[in-house]
Amino acid sequence: MQYLLMIYQNEVEYAKNDAATAQKLMAEYQTFTQDIIQSGNFKAGDRLRPTTTATTVRVRDGKTLTTDGPFAETREQLGGYYLIEAKDLNAAIEIAARIPSARIGSIEVRPIWVYDK
Repeated sequence: MQYLLMIYQNEVEYAKNDAATAQKLMAEYQTFTQDIIQSGNFKAGDRLRPTTTATTVRVRDGKTLTTDGPFAETREQLGGYYLIEAKDLNAAIEIAARIPSARIGSIEVRPIWVYDK
């Protein structure tokens, strides 16, 4: 089964990290990513640019409306994701717990709705 692991953390707090701390975290991410690639769990994943670069799109009465920034104000922002293959929710949770940002933010684990072809 596929799961989307959404990585949330506070962008303002993250930006306070010094260069050495940021490099250490990136090295941890590289190790984690290589581990899940080698185990066969990895499907896709990317880091997102900050929410200041986001644009929210809505269509109302046939008109496209755009707003700078994310959909909602929150204490933690979506910073990236992994799409993984796992045998069940427990296995997905075990993988999510290994994501470096789980120590400073949160990881939302959501099953992918797979449609029959």
